[in-house]
Amino acid sequence: MAETWIRLLGPPAIESTGISPAQPRGRKAWAVLAYLALQPDGNGRSRLAALLFPDAADPLGALRWNLSELRQTLTGVTLDGDPLRLALLPPWRCDATELVGAGAIPRPDPHSLNGQLLEGLSFADCPVFDSWLADQRYRLENCAQSLLYESSVSALASGDPREAAELASRALQRDPFHTDCNAVLVRALVAIGEHRHAREHVAKCANLYRDELALPLPPEIRRALSGAEPEADPGIPATVATVRSYLDAGGASLSAGAVDRGLDQLRLAVVLAQRTPDRHLLAESLVTLAGAMIHQAGGRGAEVADFLLRALSAEASPAEASPAEAPKDRAQAEKHDGVSPTTAAAYRELGYLSVQRGVPDRAAGWLARAGAAAAGFPEEQARVLAIQGMLASDTARYGDAVEALTASARLAREARNRRQLAFSSALLGRVWLLRGELEPAAEALDRALQWILAEHWTAFEPFVAGVRGETYLAAGDLEAAAEMIDRSWVMADLAGDHCYMALAAGAEARLFLAHGDLAAAQHWVERGMEPKPWYLWYSARLLDVAAEVAIAARSEHAGEVVERLGALASRSGMREFVVRAQSHRAVLGDDAAAQAVPWLAKEIDSLALTAFLAARGQL
Repeated sequence: MAETWIRLLGPPAIESTGISPAQPRGRKAWAVLAYLALQPDGNGRSRLAALLFPDAADPLGALRWNLSELRQTLTGVTLDGDPLRLALLPPWRCDATELVGAGAIPRPDPHSLNGQLLEGLSFADCPVFDSWLADQRYRLENCAQSLLYESSVSALASGDPREAAELASRALQRDPFHTDCNAVLVRALVAIGEHRHAREHVAKCANLYRDELALPLPPEIRRALSGAEPEADPGIPATVATVRSYLDAGGASLSAGAVDRGLDQLRLAVVLAQRTPDRHLLAESLVTLAGAMIHQAGGRGAEVADFLLRALSAEASPAEASPAEAPKDRAQAEKHDGVSPTTAAAYRELGYLSVQRGVPDRAAGWLARAGAAAAGFPEEQARVLAIQGMLASDTARYGDAVEALTASARLAREARNRRQLAFSSALLGRVWLLRGELEPAAEALDRALQWILAEHWTAFEPFVAGVRGETYLAAGDLEAAAEMIDRSWVMADLAGDHCYMALAAGAEARLFLAHGDLAAAQHWVERGMEPKPWYLWYSARLLDVAAEVAIAARSEHAGEVVERLGALASRSGMREFVVRAQSHRAVLGDDAAAQAVPWLAKEIDSLALTAFLAARGQL
């Protein structure tokens, strides 16, 4: 059966092989189709009618006419119910839904990603829908860029550097400053043997970053040119015992704070594992190295993603080692039907990277795979659920976040894993704070601090102290808030953790804003902007308080700050920050934004957000 495509990216069209299918008439029919395609839970008919036909004498009648037009054109596609939902069955496919879908549906060909959502159509007469469309265009552009990047890394990991170079080049046409795509392109060129071209590209990048951003060349790009695997002593036998010895030594070095030494030892474990026939051992070594780079050395780039994808490829390969040569441990013995803690960890780390990069649609897909692979392994399930809770919290799906993090904490408690318990409880406290439910927030965060103290886990303390300080601040206890927030900043600054520095600086800015000291608040905003954290949620939260400070100070730059927040929030699916950006725009006189605020806020369950908007008279 020939596939029939609903093309929403680029100029909208219905396409089918060998025929010229009928097209929906009118931009509003396309608007209805795009909205339902990207709202899988559907929407109430009255709400949708008010969104798209605000000036019609009979909004519901106008909606019914456009639905009838779509049903006549899209034979076999279901558009029904209240809430109204779109259901696609073969042979129908939709490029936009496949781009953002988290399940195991077909993915669009990365070579075919061109154009923005409903390109060429405008809806100035529907200001709230126009706002939604702008947000979705940012979201889909981010998904397309991420898919190109992930596909280029996957091609490199699978031994196809020419495909990797082509896909990375396509991604760089969209964003020439994408550090990871530049690194992939350089690594691919080196793998092909085009060393001169690789050096020229690095020089071009150095000029671009210097001339356009006044920044030095990112080290990831330079390392891509010269990075090589360490050489193991040829006298060291490549056996399971030697690999595990290096894995154990690397873990011990990392625990002692010797990060560089630990990473070198783990890299040697990977080199030796590659020489053994044991594919599971190689996968485990790669995941261990990638995890250490992410959580100990702040690694977030293409090299880490390459290790994780190589691990998945190795874990999927049939085991070749004999029982005498590679005795099976519990993890390998219980690996079956795609269930494996090593596979789950690789998917989880890929999901974690996508969460931090602000690509929630891609993150959801990785984490769904991680959850399936973790079945039967409670500790790994606890880790996966924690990252799923983080993702749900970032995207303001707070009920889902509470459910996932509560389940994660329960599994961690049963496994007596106090670090995981502290992590999950701290994230749960963050959710309660964001919802404005301060008593459960304080309880969760205080428990997390106790476990951190028991584990001597000082690296994580800045996060918990900062969020606990904001909880005191929200309750009006400025003295206790200052004590915790100051501790968060000092510890984050001493550790050089860019994410926690941004969190703590934002909390300091809120504290001084509460005191009415706008100059001090602005000072902390500027200090927080310097580190440029990998985890974009921290950047969005900092920009949110920066907008409040700029508006309060009547700064001429307030509009610029708000637009930065709006673009980041829309691109990254951070729905509460989308609402807050619209609220700031409304304060600055944007009537369309003022109309959008109550519409968007209805979808978010947060007492704190409701109180914030009510205080501004925007509900």
